[in-house]
Amino acid sequence: QVQLQESGGGSVQAGGSLRLSCKALTSKSPYFTMGWFRQSPGKEREGVAVIDPDGSVRYTDPVKGRFTASKDNAEKTLYLQMDALKPEDTAMYYCAADLRNYGAMYYLGRPQDMNFWGTGTLVTISP
Repeated sequence: QVQLQESGGGSVQAGGSLRLSCKALTSKSPYFTMGWFRQSPGKEREGVAVIDPDGSVRYTDPVKGRFTASKDNAEKTLYLQMDALKPEDTAMYYCAADLRNYGAMYYLGRPQDMNFWGTGTLVTISP
């Protein structure tokens, strides 16, 4: 029902910036939950930022003040602007979506409840 295509990953030095994009391919209305999650080797997948259908955004504490998530409903595209990047931000970043609406904070802590996933884009931050 929803296909997700991420782009924008890459390698930068600490302190640098990257912008991730996620295009949702669907015939459905653009007003559904979308979010960014990440997973580094040996760790569980964790929520980074999730946007409610009404546009409310929730962030995980380690990225607050550095990352900004936004959504263009007309283009059905989710973005993640990442500034002041740190080596610990290195991970595979995934875009995800869910057609239900349990609230951004709910999904931030429960990535397993997001129903649709992209294939991921790698972000590598060097010291």
